[in-house]
Amino acid sequence: MGVNVAEASEIVRLCDEAGKTLCVNQNMRYDQAVRSAGQLIRQGRLGEPVLATIDMRAIPHWMPWQQRQGWVTCRIMSIHHLDTMRYWFGNPRRVFASFRTDPRTKFEHQDGIGLYILEYDSGLRCQICDDVWTGPAREGAAADLRINFRIEGLDGLAKGTIGWPDYPKRTPSTLDYTTTQAPCWHQPRWDDVWFPDAFLGPMAELLCSIEQQKSPSLSGHDNLATMEVVDACYRSANEHRAIEL
Repeated sequence: MGVNVAEASEIVRLCDEAGKTLCVNQNMRYDQAVRSAGQLIRQGRLGEPVLATIDMRAIPHWMPWQQRQGWVTCRIMSIHHLDTMRYWFGNPRRVFASFRTDPRTKFEHQDGIGLYILEYDSGLRCQICDDVWTGPAREGAAADLRINFRIEGLDGLAKGTIGWPDYPKRTPSTLDYTTTQAPCWHQPRWDDVWFPDAFLGPMAELLCSIEQQKSPSLSGHDNLATMEVVDACYRSANEHRAIEL
């Protein structure tokens, strides 16, 4: 989270030269709702994807070292949402990003509230709203904190919630979906939560990759594509234009 794509490329190169297995902790992919939605997409249950959105209204806990870095949301929080879109749909053709500062964060920064649009050659459009202000919830107003996602396809619709804004209270994520073949609402539920249960996924994937002598799906090489999207978002926000990847 503290590097750009060029620095990440050097880390990947060094691991390759040393013969070390590198697995990146993109743990949102192992949130139960996110992973199950990915299965629906890959099984073709939703048909051709048309529109996907992630809408976050939550207040992350920023760390002191971020003040030294001078950036906030995109490389810390939005990277998970951008990687989730890649996990669901693959690499976008171009991205557009717009930032404004977070009124609650006192140190100098650029990427407080982040808005993102990802364009795919298929016509699919993905939209992410990462609102880390959410209104004056810490300043005395009533709170309205949540993360919702929605995937619309030609043959089905999936929607869900991500439970981490309630942390440390254990609130599992949820998934509801319907299809033209089964036109009712299916509502699988889980007891596990993203924090900390989903961290088992990348850790287990690393150990299995070492044992089986194969590259993990969360390899450093795969994660470079996510880092490229993140860097493109910073460039897009700075230049006020879409960036092709």
